[in-house]
Amino acid sequence: MSLLNSIQWKLLSFNELSLDELYELLKLRVDVFVVEQNCPYPELDDKDRLPLTKHLLGVTEQGEIIAYTRILAAGVSYDEASIGRVIVAEKGRGNGVAHDLMMRSINVVKESWPTQNIQIGAQQHLSDFYQQQGFTQSSEMYLEDGIPHIDMLLTLQEN
Repeated sequence: MSLLNSIQWKLLSFNELSLDELYELLKLRVDVFVVEQNCPYPELDDKDRLPLTKHLLGVTEQGEIIAYTRILAAGVSYDEASIGRVIVAEKGRGNGVAHDLMMRSINVVKESWPTQNIQIGAQQHLSDFYQQQGFTQSSEMYLEDGIPHIDMLLTLQEN
């Protein structure tokens, strides 16, 4: 069975996360965003615990979190709903896991907030990936924690 087909997906609020799931998702975020990208920044920003925040976890048969996004309601990071902390562990990259993760995350927004568009702050070098998901660039490049970013928008509803 391929890795992509063996992933179990869990959509949880902060209070539904087990202590082990919380530890593992924070470890994955720090391992990639802080250590791998050599970018010290405030990873814990209090958005994880908000009542409407959703955590989408892709878990292997061995119980390891291999993919993750944090899905935020409108008004938390942007005027629109947003998907952030998009991450696939190194061993899961190149297998279509990231595309599946984003498709599932977009569907969570559609189901949770059907009148919302989705705004993201994307690392600029990943713009082609997000364009494949239907996002379009909506800002000039800016530096966030020393890394070039752009805002991108997925229009689901005409306002």
